[in-house]
Amino acid sequence: MTVLVTDTGFQPLPALPETGLADLSHTDDPGALDLTGLTLIRVHVPAFNDGRALTIGRRLRMRGYTGELRAVGPMIADQYPMARRVGFDAVEIPDDIAARQPEAQWRARANWQAHDYQARLGHLRQKA
Repeated sequence: MTVLVTDTGFQPLPALPETGLADLSHTDDPGALDLTGLTLIRVHVPAFNDGRALTIGRRLRMRGYTGELRAVGPMIADQYPMARRVGFDAVEIPDDIAARQPEAQWRARANWQAHDYQARLGHLRQKA
């Protein structure tokens, strides 16, 4: 079983759509994917210390994908802000991680926009 994590906390995993779905591995080339008609792309994360899925998510957004984008796998709460910054809308985590890192830990990171060092640097550059 898995839990869906969004900025509002834990959600039950909704049923996957029958059409418009793509599941990508952390080693797939997002440039080879036809984005036409896709409403949900799930990118599988093999381990919390493997950031290739985050790169794939960013590349999909840079290609113009505007549908729902989910990271799927054993991510930890500390990675949630990074996933959101590169374009993921939600993270699907296994139940065992949800038990070890309860919803409060994930919700504490839901203010990911407030703690973006790049935004703070941009603010400093504007003053100069």
